[in-house]
Amino acid sequence: MDIGFLGPAAALCLAAFGSALGTGTAASASVGVWKKCYANNKTAPFMLVAFSGVALTQTIYGFLLMQFINNAAAAPSMMRLGAGIFGGLAIGASAAMQGRAAAGAADALGETGKGTANYLIVIGIVETVALFVMVFLLLSLNAYS
Repeated sequence: MDIGFLGPAAALCLAAFGSALGTGTAASASVGVWKKCYANNKTAPFMLVAFSGVALTQTIYGFLLMQFINNAAAAPSMMRLGAGIFGGLAIGASAAMQGRAAAGAADALGETGKGTANYLIVIGIVETVALFVMVFLLLSLNAYS
C-alpha cells in the first residue's frame, strides 16, 4: 500500500475535526448568550446562529484539499501524505480558533447588541488562514497533476 493514500483522508478528517471543535465552542457560547438574553427578557440576536456555524467552512476546504491531493497522484507519496496531514492540521486549527473568536463575538454581541460587522471581520481574518493553506497547497500540488 502506498502511504500517500493516507494524505487525502487526513486532509478531510483533520479539517473536519477542527470544524467540530470550532462549532462546538461557538455554539456553546451562543447557547449561554441566549440563556442570558431570555433570563433578562431581552431579544436574543439571530446572528448567534451564524456565529455558531462559521467554522463549518473549513470542512469544505478539507474536502477540496482532499480532491487536490487525489488529483496529484503523480506527486511523491510523502508529499501527498505531508500535504494531507499538515494541511489538514492547519485548516483544522483555523476552524478551532475561529470557533473561539465566534464565541467571543457571541458573548460581546449578546451583552452590547453592537459590533456585528467588526466581529464578522475578525472571524473572517481567522478564516483566511485556512484559505491560504488550501490555495498554497493546491499551487504546490498542481505541479504534479
